[in-house]
Amino acid sequence: MKKITVLVLISIFLLSFQIIKTQLTVTVRNELGNTEEGATVMLFEREEDYKSEKNVAAEGVTDKKGIAKFKDLKAISYYIIVRKDDKDNAGGGEQTSRLEANKINKITVVIQ
Repeated sequence: MKKITVLVLISIFLLSFQIIKTQLTVTVRNELGNTEEGATVMLFEREEDYKSEKNVAAEGVTDKKGIAKFKDLKAISYYIIVRKDDKDNAGGGEQTSRLEANKINKITVVIQ
């Protein structure tokens, strides 16, 4: 009976255990520091793709809080383009630092 209880507890633990995949949360702010809803966020793995805006690795749109979330990414540095209307992040913040594997990484990008 004791072995069955231990096996059941181990099974429950293993089923409920979730491994966090590499994620990125991008907060977009304008030049005044306010968050921007509806901004398009594009991630690129290679500089050439970033410059030609081809082969987007991931794309999303910010929510009411100015946040776009990306899941199941590679633990690499990404080139990033953020646009909303006539504003973008050109001239600064075009590349993330290397993402930490199996973590929720967070960055803020300013558009102007």
